[in-house]
Amino acid sequence: MKIAIVGAGIIGVTTAYELAADGHEVTVFERHGAAALETSFANAGVVAPGYVTPWAAPGMPGKVMRYLFSRHAPVRVCLPLAGHELRWMLRWRKACDIDTYTANRARLQRLAFYSRSRLHQLVEDLQLKYDRSTGYMVLLRSEKDRKLVQPGLQVLRDAGVKFAEIDAEKARTIEPALNPDTAFLGAIHLPDDEVGNCRQFALLLKGRAQDLGARFEFNCAVAPLDPANPTELHVTAGKDAHPTRRKFDAVVVCSGMASAALLRPVGLRIPLAAVHGYSVSAPIREPLNAPRSGLMDERYKVAISRLGNRVRVAGSAEIGGDPNTRRPAAIQTLYKVLHDWFPGAAQLANTGSGVQEWKGARPMLPDGPPLLGATGIPGVWINIGHGSSGWALSCGSARAVADLISRRPAEVELEGLGVERLLY
Repeated sequence: MKIAIVGAGIIGVTTAYELAADGHEVTVFERHGAAALETSFANAGVVAPGYVTPWAAPGMPGKVMRYLFSRHAPVRVCLPLAGHELRWMLRWRKACDIDTYTANRARLQRLAFYSRSRLHQLVEDLQLKYDRSTGYMVLLRSEKDRKLVQPGLQVLRDAGVKFAEIDAEKARTIEPALNPDTAFLGAIHLPDDEVGNCRQFALLLKGRAQDLGARFEFNCAVAPLDPANPTELHVTAGKDAHPTRRKFDAVVVCSGMASAALLRPVGLRIPLAAVHGYSVSAPIREPLNAPRSGLMDERYKVAISRLGNRVRVAGSAEIGGDPNTRRPAAIQTLYKVLHDWFPGAAQLANTGSGVQEWKGARPMLPDGPPLLGATGIPGVWINIGHGSSGWALSCGSARAVADLISRRPAEVELEGLGVERLLY
């Protein structure tokens, strides 16, 4: 089939590769000048399936209210809130009940474990070399933190995830560069989890997709789908160009936050909201003072990742406000957490030293899991709404969608991951 993919983030690139590998004629349209320049650009890089859980969880509305008065809040509601954000928050609050959360957590983790398996298979089969490291550790500052993670540990046990509750001394043997002046209770160590550079992987896989015949067209704006001819795209290449009509057998929408506007004319109202996250990436000053792999500060929900010769610290979940404005307090929290745990790890003297501060929008659905597969509109498919877990879910989501398009049963159970979930 002749298939168009809208969007060249990690979701679009993995989908393009899988469809090209199946023998389809694939064209990818991307509004930016290169692949993986939005959510996929500088995320935390964590691939930890057991920790992929919905943001809509019991007790979260109360936590968000308490965070309003916290300087280093991991979750923040900012003003002004747009109308669609208010509606999103109402649906999110409804999805925080225990039954909905339990079902969505199972769906996410099932997809996440499958996705990690597919990631490893691609890395091995294609011999992809990118910045990555194995092992993940959740740092617990106090007894309160330890108690708060206990329900999550039961989830890991139920899922068969390999982990160990360790004391601070053991944690320091695994990560010797942990600041000796920062006292903490212990950690949860997950030896099979990992961190990796999402954008590097996306660019490598894009190359492999091109080797299979996939075409990538950048600086292209795609108009919202035409209800009369939804697989005929109106594409504008460049600022001053006129739109051209491009006919395909199928269209796969993988365009992050832009997906809602693309799909609205064909009757699909996708409740996406941008939940922004932040990261700081910097060159490593002295390898002996840097982390060996990935860590998470449980109290502040901030991840610290070793990505080759750089360290990245990432966190925050922010809805509302001005998407083009970086909130200084969110950036300061990242620096604080990095200094608490690895004060000598990175070259942070000035921005000229290669420090990169980033804010990115995570396209999130109110109840958590993404939407994959057929839309009910002939020829229109979706792979959207992965939120903060796009990197962890990308390879499995892409393979599943490619299987469905090729009329094969997916290798992973997709119950609750289709558009029918929006009808709840």
